Amino acid sequence: MKLTFLGAAGTVTGSKYLIEFQNKKILIDCGMFQGLKELRLLNWDIPKFDPSSIDAVLLTHGHLDHSGYLPRLVKLGFKGEILATPPTLKIAEIVLKDSAILQEEEAERANREGYSKHKPAMPFYDLRDVEQTQKLFRQVQEGKWLNIANLFKVIFEYNGHIMGSTFIQVEANGKTFVFSGDLGRGKDNLLYPPKKPEKADVLIIESTYGGTVHPEEEDVLPKLTKIINETISRGGSIFIPSFAVERIQLIMLILWKLLKDKKIPEVPMFMDSPMGASVLEMFHHAHYWHKLKTEEFNQMCSYFRIVGGYFETMQICNDKKPKIVIAGSGMLTGGRILNYLEARAENEKDTLLIVGYQAEGTRGRKLLDGEREIKIYGRMIPFRMQIEKIEGLSAHGDQNDLLFWLSDLRKEPSHIFIVHGEPDQSEAFKQKLKEVKNWSAEIPRLDQSIEL
Repeated sequence: MKLTFLGAAGTVTGSKYLIEFQNKKILIDCGMFQGLKELRLLNWDIPKFDPSSIDAVLLTHGHLDHSGYLPRLVKLGFKGEILATPPTLKIAEIVLKDSAILQEEEAERANREGYSKHKPAMPFYDLRDVEQTQKLFRQVQEGKWLNIANLFKVIFEYNGHIMGSTFIQVEANGKTFVFSGDLGRGKDNLLYPPKKPEKADVLIIESTYGGTVHPEEEDVLPKLTKIINETISRGGSIFIPSFAVERIQLIMLILWKLLKDKKIPEVPMFMDSPMGASVLEMFHHAHYWHKLKTEEFNQMCSYFRIVGGYFETMQICNDKKPKIVIAGSGMLTGGRILNYLEARAENEKDTLLIVGYQAEGTRGRKLLDGEREIKIYGRMIPFRMQIEKIEGLSAHGDQNDLLFWLSDLRKEPSHIFIVHGEPDQSEAFKQKLKEVKNWSAEIPRLDQSIEL
């Protein structure tokens, strides 16, 4: 039996793990690399495995860094099943279509304006590839066992990261593998706490915040309130880049509660993300996965203007009155937030409010690290907005959440692999595991294979 780390090893992106046993192969997650250019270029490499030989792909959740390589895999010959919970498959459909459109638009713009070194610039995949990928989707029920290739026994268990997200337990050859996926938080306004595994021979656990303890919400809200009030009082607007899945909905909920409690002034509030709007619709139909009551959800949505097309976005960009805008994407890697920054980056009265994780190499990370120019659509723009960061609103569990998730394991796993984290976070969690539980763990290298 062999386990190979094809992504999210030594980095926080591109989750992709291959299990091989008795000539059968399954992938756990199939994500794109994002962030640093050297990581993004890995997406274009010829895979170190034959896509047509994969029997099935199991998705922990629908974020691009866990599902974004699927259309490429299909394009290269994969014909097996793609298994996930219904919300995960719906989110994957939304995310992949949006990704394909953005890639097509970026390639078209690069060719028109001549700022790509590739002649012609090509999208990584297009909408036709996504449509072919969707034909392979197969829904699974959370908490129910199923068999794959008459060899692997598999269960998907609620893990509270985003709608539909799960950790995945795989049993084969007398061994139990547990893949954490991205773990949610013990206390969350929208989602329930993650279920916990009770046994694992081989544990693959994320470490996005493996060395970090999030502040409590009661410490977060006063800072958020202060930022909003100060920006509006000087005549500026607040622009919040946010992930479309679950983060946008959480920010909307928090802003609505602040407004209802009269802690912030009544200014226009906009949600400008087609993906975010699609996910909002999901919240109406997937009550099992979240805490919000229908009435509460409808009231929240009534306070926001859901932006339609690009023309409406540009109207809002050019409106000088104070406002709050939430827009994708969360790490400024694409989406309509770039239109706002292109128009407003030089306005010192405005505030760019970072509320989520920013991977290395992304525009968001560069701005947080002090860069004062931003490259948008091939053009360098001076950045003079105020920039603020709010910790504690991440969809990822922190170090304490990760340790608590492991608390029901009856014995130490034979193998523990710490993945999906930048080196300092993974190393910190490795040390904490040793200190608290006296468990030994390994941080695998990209493309490393382990014989089990």
